[in-house]
Amino acid sequence: MDDRLGQMRNRSQEGGGEERVAAQHAKGKLTARERIAMLADPGSFIEYNPYMTSRAVEFGMERHRLPGDGVVTGTVLVDGRQVWVSSQDFTVLGGSLGEQQAEKIARVQELALQTGCPFIQINDSGGARIQEGVYSLDGYGKIFRNNILASGVIPQISLILGPCAGGAAYSPAITDFVYMVDGVSQMYITGPDVIKAVTGEDVTHEDLGGASAHARKSGNAHFHLADEASVFAHVRRLLAYLPANNRQPAPVEDTGAGTPQPTGKIGEILSGRATKAYDMHDVIDELFDAGSFLEVHKEYAPSILVGFARLEGRPVGIIANQPKFLSGTLDINSSDKGARFVRFCDAFNIPVISLVDVPGYMPGTNQEWNGIIRHGAKLLYAIGEATVPKIALIVRKAYGGAYIAMSSRTLGYDRVLSFPTAEVAVMGAEGAANIIFRKEIAGASDPVAVRGQKIEEFRENSMNPFVSAAGGMVDDVIAPGEARQALFRSLESLSGKRESRPQKKHGNIPL
Repeated sequence: MDDRLGQMRNRSQEGGGEERVAAQHAKGKLTARERIAMLADPGSFIEYNPYMTSRAVEFGMERHRLPGDGVVTGTVLVDGRQVWVSSQDFTVLGGSLGEQQAEKIARVQELALQTGCPFIQINDSGGARIQEGVYSLDGYGKIFRNNILASGVIPQISLILGPCAGGAAYSPAITDFVYMVDGVSQMYITGPDVIKAVTGEDVTHEDLGGASAHARKSGNAHFHLADEASVFAHVRRLLAYLPANNRQPAPVEDTGAGTPQPTGKIGEILSGRATKAYDMHDVIDELFDAGSFLEVHKEYAPSILVGFARLEGRPVGIIANQPKFLSGTLDINSSDKGARFVRFCDAFNIPVISLVDVPGYMPGTNQEWNGIIRHGAKLLYAIGEATVPKIALIVRKAYGGAYIAMSSRTLGYDRVLSFPTAEVAVMGAEGAANIIFRKEIAGASDPVAVRGQKIEEFRENSMNPFVSAAGGMVDDVIAPGEARQALFRSLESLSGKRESRPQKKHGNIPL
């Protein structure tokens, strides 16, 4: 090998040098190249532009021209499927983004879009390179625009494996899925020092923008893991559910199984639980392929569950009320969570299955004043807008506007199923009886007995699913033991669905 070529290759592989690499490892962090190696199938990485350097000379920058300019970019295979990747190198000027680093990231974004392959960005950066001034900010604008152009066309995944501060945080927010790691990841617009100076609040980096804060409170992180190795293993699992782009179907696994067999366990889970909480995870485990549920936003807005699963090898997106939290009520955050997930599934040809046990939207001044009407409408909009197959199973109850969001035929669900013990109504029997029969109850010699009688009368005559089935709002009433097979056959029957919509530039979702 030519000596000069060998020297340049070695130099491009060294990042910021041995001392800074050691400092990176001392923080429990991998280097940019180690991260790509952990993600990629062995020997599959093709690097782009390893010798690009900064063109800045102001403020002593001529002394910091290192090959690669603080980011490693290229393409890899992940379980044999092509993915484009950028990995910021914190050992070079703290991974700060300047003009040339932005050019490198933008180029692989564009190639990902042109080749129809997913894009993964690994963020580990102190933010904009101050020495390069507006050129750094211009670089962020280029990256953001490419994120926007690629949205809904190719899957975009962000791995926050270090600091991601200021404007840098907006790129992950535009992508589809964000990963963070305890004690390693921080993401915020303004850091603790600025917050202290402006508001007087004392807060640590971890409390302000760590993995737990974004997974549980802000909802900015979809996945919260213990270490970097777990992140890369999880990303591989996630990619297995996703098509390469919006023109392809989601990948189907050959399970080797035959016709799904009935199970009696769902009936046991629901038995005697007309008003008691149960864990919807138990129902999901019975309905879908064993161990296939990959939950998204697990720690955020827990009154609704969203995630991917397989049904006889076919990938589906699940939205499900969780009776363990707030009785499965839809609030501001759970509405946002459900809407975002449905829109992703619709963009990438993944059918949606809704498991319904919902008493309504969350009441209260806090919810009303913070926009439950607008946020709740996002889920309605997302379901109504989606053209992928949509199947709803009413597990126990479906009341009010939340019934419409989770299981309404007229909103856009293609097939609605219900268990025979389920209830469909504007509200619960107690509240309805109090309104409809208030005069009879008030004038009775034994109001308590009459109220109980009227509650049962309303429940029997108005709420049972056969009333909805008689009106065509429920397509079929099934036994719990038939649910897996019924969902599978429904999914099969809708697999060729095509739906055209009025021509428009785009809708105006209530953001």
